[in-house]
Amino acid sequence: MLNYFIKSPENKKQWDDYLLFRWEMLRKPLGMSMDSLKDDLENSSYHIIALEEDQKSIVGSGRVHFNSLEESQIRYMAISDSYRRQGVGSDIVKKLEEYAMKHGAKKMTLNAREDAIQFYASLGYIKGSPYKSDTGIPHTTMEKYLI
Repeated sequence: MLNYFIKSPENKKQWDDYLLFRWEMLRKPLGMSMDSLKDDLENSSYHIIALEEDQKSIVGSGRVHFNSLEESQIRYMAISDSYRRQGVGSDIVKKLEEYAMKHGAKKMTLNAREDAIQFYASLGYIKGSPYKSDTGIPHTTMEKYLI
């Protein structure tokens, strides 16, 4: 059984490590620069990291922001290969949903890469239409009504 902690980054090192993790997992494999990593919603978003038990290595990440008063959106979900299918991703999504609901969200949306659609479907997300991502990788819009 894996031991890990889920929390928001708390200091400069954790923020720097979080952004590096996001880039290494999501953008670097596509040959994209670090400049492609951030968007204009970074400062108004809620960010989550999953840390190994020693709290030194990040093994997962996720972010949520609001599209409207009642709709929030998950972005930048990434889990280290060795931590996939261990519950880390599900725990991160649950924390992001809890945060969004606490702040008034009734609906969560996201744009899933093809290899993540089944994961989100297992958490109650409904598949929508194709989405053209800035990464060039096919995505599908998914949504879930929060209760």
